[in-house]
Amino acid sequence: MFAVVRTGGKQYRVAAGDKIVVEKLDGNAGDRITLGDILLAGDGSDLKSTDGLTVAAEIVAQAKGDKVTVFKKRRRHNYRRKKGHRQQHTILKIVAIGDQKEQKKSAPKAEAQPKAAAPAKASPTTDKATENPAPKDQKAAGAEKAAKPAKAKAESGSTENAAPAKATKKAPKAK
Repeated sequence: MFAVVRTGGKQYRVAAGDKIVVEKLDGNAGDRITLGDILLAGDGSDLKSTDGLTVAAEIVAQAKGDKVTVFKKRRRHNYRRKKGHRQQHTILKIVAIGDQKEQKKSAPKAEAQPKAAAPAKASPTTDKATENPAPKDQKAAGAEKAAKPAKAKAESGSTENAAPAKATKKAPKAK
């Protein structure tokens, strides 16, 4: 069975056991995700209904793409800028293509054992879905700390980073 899935603004034709490289998705290696935006599904030349159909995938790795060099130049103006960029990717392995009902029936059996071993209380800094530390709160706190010193310098009238005043040219006197 195959399906055409849309994720990250692109479409991928997948079958069980395929590995695909998609735009970055949240999660760590080993996490299972479901792709619900199914455009087309079929078996051989027969097409099937996509109502309630999902694709189960496992994250193999979070990786970076090849480096792309961006070079800008304006001739005769001494203007050159060189930058590089590496796009973030997620490598997925397609586990199964099937209905949500089928996956929900088989999934609780597999997930019931780890839940019993999990601690009863989660700390306030962990994400309940992934049990990983929530980086959102840490980033927000770090951004506030970084913003305060910059704001204090601006209010105190510090001239360390201020641009020098422009010197004005006086017009030559006419005789």
